[in-house]
Amino acid sequence: MKIVFMGTPDFAVPCLRALVKSGEEVKAVFTQPDKPKGRGYKMIPTPVKAAAQEYGIDVYQPVSLKKGDDAAACLELLKELSPDLIVVVAYGKILPKEILDIPQYGCINVHASLLPAYRGAAPIQWCILNGEKQTGVTTMYMEEGLDTGDMLISSTLQIGENETSSELHDRLSELGGTVLISTLEQLKNGTLTRTKQDDSKSCYASMITKDMSAIDFTKDAYTIHNVIRAITGFSYIEGKRLKMFRSEMTDKTSALAPGTIADSENFMVVCGDGKMLRITEMQAEGSKRMKAADFLRGNKIKNGMVLEINN
Repeated sequence: MKIVFMGTPDFAVPCLRALVKSGEEVKAVFTQPDKPKGRGYKMIPTPVKAAAQEYGIDVYQPVSLKKGDDAAACLELLKELSPDLIVVVAYGKILPKEILDIPQYGCINVHASLLPAYRGAAPIQWCILNGEKQTGVTTMYMEEGLDTGDMLISSTLQIGENETSSELHDRLSELGGTVLISTLEQLKNGTLTRTKQDDSKSCYASMITKDMSAIDFTKDAYTIHNVIRAITGFSYIEGKRLKMFRSEMTDKTSALAPGTIADSENFMVVCGDGKMLRITEMQAEGSKRMKAADFLRGNKIKNGMVLEINN
């Protein structure tokens, strides 16, 4: 089967590798343009581009698929490639109808949620923010709406109590490759079935913004725990910013004010519901990310110090 693959970030790489390893003919890869990174602003290829180059696959990086000379050239190129199928995984661009109509088997998307829940850009983070116990990967046929096409195959993962979004991301990306290959196998043998999404059960996973990471310890411990593991939290201690990467729920409680460090040896902070949350990995302003034990050895943290939302 002749396939054009469209994807950009790390999440999409296992799907591309799975296609190549399964023997599918990947005719071309489309990915976002390279972007400058680091102090020298060196142009860095997207993870999908780097993987495609390993396999010697032609890579195309149009700025737009919808307007201008770039979009017109892209449309003509896709017509020339004449793929049987287009596979899209976290590409970051909306495909216009003219492209959706090119492949005889349509366009299949790999999405990191159990659709119709968590359509949109940040399903992994929002699952954790909302305290979901499970999530998964769904393949679907693409249409002009955002993640609204008919569902094909879904596979479920349980979310760990302290699992971070980066850890869940890696597990879901590998699962995505497995589900994609199963989808193609059923497509080729004629057993693939389509299920319409129930829009009444849908929810939208919007983009994550920086302000969402600000930790307000007047909120309950579970909500704060979910923010830290989903998008990384930050607070201020004695006027200096403290990023928090990992935390753990405890059965300890305290009558002290929210944000107060009640157990400095274990870096346990009082939350709005009286429960104490243990911060297990953090990064002080001007320092590097480290485990709490290492942080406590190098910083004079005392009981009664307060983590505040503003400096």
